[in-house]
Amino acid sequence: MLGRSVVVPSAPKRIVSLVPSQTELLFDLGLRDEVVGITRFCEHPRQWFLSKQRVGGTKQVKMDRLHALQPDLVLANKEENTEEMVAEISDVAPVWVSDVRTLSDACVMIEQIASLVRKVNQGQIIAADVRRNFDALQPTAQPKKVLYVIWKSPWMAVSGDTFIGEMLRKCGWVNVFEHAADRYPIFDLEILRTLQPDLIFLSSEPFPFADKHVAKLVALQPELENKVHCVDGSFFSWYGSRLIKSGEYFQKLLLELSS
Repeated sequence: MLGRSVVVPSAPKRIVSLVPSQTELLFDLGLRDEVVGITRFCEHPRQWFLSKQRVGGTKQVKMDRLHALQPDLVLANKEENTEEMVAEISDVAPVWVSDVRTLSDACVMIEQIASLVRKVNQGQIIAADVRRNFDALQPTAQPKKVLYVIWKSPWMAVSGDTFIGEMLRKCGWVNVFEHAADRYPIFDLEILRTLQPDLIFLSSEPFPFADKHVAKLVALQPELENKVHCVDGSFFSWYGSRLIKSGEYFQKLLLELSS
């Protein structure tokens, strides 16, 4: 998806995935023993997280572990992995890199990976299910301004030039940082009084926001009561087969927050 040429002459038998959402996709495509390595963030499917060799994190791969697995295909992502990492791994095995910022990109990624691993039909079915579920999604009729928070210390949000930003648009919400110059803008809590978001989403990842963080935020700014909500970040940021479930999650969330 970066315009590079990656040669995989036969069906890969030793695949390492460095991207959690693409790891889950490989499972849903029907692969099993062909996947020999994953990252410590590849929590789904659970049986793979417990049984597959972990090669480190998405940004810090333990090259000795990866080399020992002798992969014939490595799956990476432009944002989640580093250019230097991809270059180094390319000396060992073909590295295919995704670049996903829109729902259309995600469907292309699903179909291309399916083709790489010789699961074309399964990939087409998954991509079609994703498109159908999002076509059925009924966005809010009264757009609300949303601040989507992914980190604290420093506080960090998302711009429109991200996959999360795309998911917010699909739901009809207005991202308060839609046109920010930085893809992941850092902000101070005091700016909330200027931005005046209708809703603040605290994502479960990459920072594990929980109810206690909602309470602390409301304690600092009582006017935010009933505006701050914890959300499952995987449905907003995982751009693989999990998208089949995202439409249902978003529809339920839209209904809950419609009042």
